Amino acid sequence: MIGGFLSGLLLVLAILALVVWRVRPSPEGERAAPAPAGSQAIAARPGDCDPPTWRAAAAANRASLFGLAWSPFGVAETGWATYAPLVAAEIGAPCAADTAGFARGYAAWQAQNRLPPDGIFKPGDFDLIRNALALRRPFVQQTSKGLCPAPPDEATLAIARPQEGYAGKLVRLRPAALEAYRRMVAAAHADGVAAHPPLLQLISGYRGPAEEAARCASGACDRRSRANCSPHRTGLAIDLFLDPATGFEPTSVAEANRRHMAGTADYRWLVINAGRFGFLPYAYEPWHWEWTGEAPGGGEPTELARARP
Repeated sequence: MIGGFLSGLLLVLAILALVVWRVRPSPEGERAAPAPAGSQAIAARPGDCDPPTWRAAAAANRASLFGLAWSPFGVAETGWATYAPLVAAEIGAPCAADTAGFARGYAAWQAQNRLPPDGIFKPGDFDLIRNALALRRPFVQQTSKGLCPAPPDEATLAIARPQEGYAGKLVRLRPAALEAYRRMVAAAHADGVAAHPPLLQLISGYRGPAEEAARCASGACDRRSRANCSPHRTGLAIDLFLDPATGFEPTSVAEANRRHMAGTADYRWLVINAGRFGFLPYAYEPWHWEWTGEAPGGGEPTELARARP
C-alpha cells in the first residue's frame, strides 16, 4: 500500500515538473527576432539565439543598439535600432539584434566580406550594407553614374483609388508599379499586417520635376542634400503610411520617428516580404520603397546636376 502511494506521489511530482518546465520564461538571450505573421523570415530553432560563445559580442551589440554615436547618413544619430531589421535581413539572422544568435550570424557575414568576424556591429560594416542596399536600386545605379532618369509621359500614369491614397490624396504611379503595390498590400492583409487604414496607404507616388522643384523651394526637401533628382520622378517610388511616433508627421526624418517606425510589425513585414513584389527599401526612410519591375527612365537620362551644399 505504501509502495503504491509512493509511486502515485512520484507520478504527480513528475507531471508538475513537466508543467513548470514547459511554462518557464525563456532566457533573455534566446529571444528570436519577432517576425510578422505569414512572413518569409527564417524561423529560429530553440537555442539558436543563445550560443554561449557569442554572449560577449551580444552584450556589445546590446550596448550600441541604442547608444552608438555615429552619422550613417551624414546626420548625428544615437544607436542603430532604426536599421536593425534591414541588417538582420541582409545577414540572414532570425534572432533579435541584441542576442548571441544575431552576433554569430553577423560574424558569418563579416567573414564572407573579409572583415574581422567578431560578431560586433560597427559603423564601417554598416557602410557596406548601406551601399549594397542602395546599389540594388535601379534609380541609384543611374544616379551613381551622374545621370538623372527622365520622367515618364504623365498620360501613361495610373491613378490610385481614393481609398489607397493617404487622407484621400490623388497618387499616380506607373500602371505595373501600382498593380505590384496592390498585390503587396493584399498579401500584407492576408498575413494579418496593416489591418486598419491608413496603414500602408500611399502618401506619395509620382512627383514630376516641376512639382519636386516647388516642393524643395518650400523647404519640404530632405535637408541633408537638396533633391535635384528625386526617385519619385520615375513613377516607381512610393511613400507608405507607417505608424509614426506620437507627435510626428508620417514622413518626418526625425530619428525618434524613424526608429519608432522601424520597430513596427508593418515595417518588419515589408523588410522581409516587399522584395517578393519587386520593391526595395531606402534605408534612411522606412516609408520609402522603389519598384524594380521596370527601368526607371521614361526616356534618355539627363546629366545629373550637382547637389548644392
